[in-house]
Amino acid sequence: MTRPNRGTGVTGSSVVPRAVARSEVGHRTGLPPGERLRVLLVEDDEGDAFLVGELLAETNSMIDLLVATSLSEARQRVMGVDCVLLDLGLPDAQGLDGLRQVLEMSSGAAVCVLTGRSDEHLGIVAVAEGAQDYLVKGQVDGVLLTRALRYAVERKRADENARRLREVELRQAESARLERGLLPQPLMSTDEVSVHTFYRPGRHAALIGGDFYDVVQTRPDRVDLIVGDVCGHGVDEAALGVELRVAWRALILAGVPDDEVLPALEQVLMSERRLQEIFATVATARLHLAANRATVRLAGHPPPLLLSAGKVAPVPARGGLLLGVRPRRPVAFDLEFATDDWSLLMYTDGLIEGRVGDGDERLDVPGLAGLLTEPANRAVPLPELPAWLVGRAEQINGGPLADDVAMLLVTRGGGR
Repeated sequence: MTRPNRGTGVTGSSVVPRAVARSEVGHRTGLPPGERLRVLLVEDDEGDAFLVGELLAETNSMIDLLVATSLSEARQRVMGVDCVLLDLGLPDAQGLDGLRQVLEMSSGAAVCVLTGRSDEHLGIVAVAEGAQDYLVKGQVDGVLLTRALRYAVERKRADENARRLREVELRQAESARLERGLLPQPLMSTDEVSVHTFYRPGRHAALIGGDFYDVVQTRPDRVDLIVGDVCGHGVDEAALGVELRVAWRALILAGVPDDEVLPALEQVLMSERRLQEIFATVATARLHLAANRATVRLAGHPPPLLLSAGKVAPVPARGGLLLGVRPRRPVAFDLEFATDDWSLLMYTDGLIEGRVGDGDERLDVPGLAGLLTEPANRAVPLPELPAWLVGRAEQINGGPLADDVAMLLVTRGGGR
């Protein structure tokens, strides 16, 4: 680089470029206006550091230049910079080893190499290691240096945006796979009852949680249903929900006695959970179609709602204990259907935890039953009823529900 005739030198550990009038460089540089950048120059030669400051000052670069004379000093000053301009010959690091250390310490900043080595192979290797550019001293002027720094910052940002986009895509793909595990197609062939399913993650765009459901027909006149909720949100909870759903289906298909199914499910939960504080709630129902009745078991889960003869009422089954808290068999409740026209709504608590108005009152089970008795819902087709309920709950809540919502609506005959 050619040493300029005018300018200031290195003050402490910062280069203070001389001020240049905008009219002096406006037509000469051809540089587009840009945001002010913070650049850390890691250079142990005061003369070269001075020259870099002069080159940037002559182009009115809007770059604040900081200087560190070693890697150890750079570690203390790298926070908040947009770009690191690195010399490969430093007192405490040489060559690519110094570059690797800078890349490690400045993960959010662009890194450009500025060295006296005119080595094309070394430049290729440096870029392959992660540097945004490779510049040779004496071969760049102020305009080229400024452009290189700004382009490097933009390339780094583009790389970071691409990385984040890829992470989002991977999470979405992972959530889709987990969702398929949590929300399977009902395994049934009978046409005596219809099953309508629904799922929505909390606040619409949230990651999938631990809510799950399943439907399995094991005999021509027997259908088993489950709705469950693993506490928490995220991949771990969703994976645990998948394990519980698959375990439940396996137990049902294997013909395990009714009273042993949920205790076995609790054993799976306690052995697979990552923290002892993790628990789950479930509601199960076994439909005996020939006898037109159902057996309901609850483990800390809100009761299903029965729609029949124009009325709505919660199934009066005992609540039972949460799975994973203190092992105990849920008590079975036998539900007799008075007519051949009924619906049984099973749901997770995300549906009833929304607020009613501006206070602390929750919708809860009575509020949900009230929604189902509204005259407007009579015109809603049964397959659309779960989505309609969520819409009404969100309307009362004043916005999207915070928790996940999963529902099973099983109907026979007219369904109401």
